[in-house]
Amino acid sequence: MISLQSMVGAKRAFVLLLAVLAAALLILPESNDGPLKTMGGALVTMAGHPLKALDSVTQGIDSIWSRYIALLHVHDENLNLRRETAMLQEEASRLRERAAASDRLRELLNLKEELPYTTIAARVIARDPTNWYRSIVINKGHDDGIGVEMGVMTPSGAVGRVVKVQRQLAIVLLIIDRNNAITGLVQRTRDEGIVEGTEKGWAWIKYLPLLSNVKVGDIVVTSGMAGGFPRGLPIGRITRIERREAELFLSAEIQPDTDFGRLEEVLVITTPRESANLPLLPVPGRTQLPAKRTE
Repeated sequence: MISLQSMVGAKRAFVLLLAVLAAALLILPESNDGPLKTMGGALVTMAGHPLKALDSVTQGIDSIWSRYIALLHVHDENLNLRRETAMLQEEASRLRERAAASDRLRELLNLKEELPYTTIAARVIARDPTNWYRSIVINKGHDDGIGVEMGVMTPSGAVGRVVKVQRQLAIVLLIIDRNNAITGLVQRTRDEGIVEGTEKGWAWIKYLPLLSNVKVGDIVVTSGMAGGFPRGLPIGRITRIERREAELFLSAEIQPDTDFGRLEEVLVITTPRESANLPLLPVPGRTQLPAKRTE
């Protein structure tokens, strides 16, 4: 394809050729008088106007071309800057993620040191993709000393219990699963019941005494009687109380303290339940973990 610059160059060369021919005719000695002089003058006049016009067009094209080249450079610089910005944003995101992970691990390790029973730290590597169960998979198993029915917790409180173990991983059924059941204790009234999961991802404490004065806002903790947990781990707060005339017990809805959608690291409780049950010191407005046992 013939470019605009090549066409302009050809026309310019043609006009220049006319100008050179006219100059040659004027320079020749024989051209001082006669028809050659007349022809040379005419050629000069004829070539002069196109040369001026062509020069103006050429300058315009050169200016446009220079600006086009400059725009190409600016475009390339913008692409490079965008790539560098994306790389810096990605690096900043990685650093923020590492900082957040470090904070979580520091909190988990501090809790591990304060607890009066032995635990194993594990990382959540998968979740149940179906709606049949609410469960997670952790990266510790038989080889690490994990066993079935061991309780799982975070600094926020109880998470669930181990239901299946392989060599290097284990499945934990969450306390908000309908198939899970652990014993719970209303911290203020000391009434015990069974904590089960619900369809909307909360929990119920069932079989509370009918005459109990349990109230909305009361804290529910693990009772330590069953379910692989010691006494006193936070479960959640009561948000609704249900009294049915035909039943001999009360039920209460619990909003868990743990955010189950953001579980990343957990602690698996490996100490037998009987050796870990210590009295819980109640603190108004907050559930407190048992004090560390001294040998």
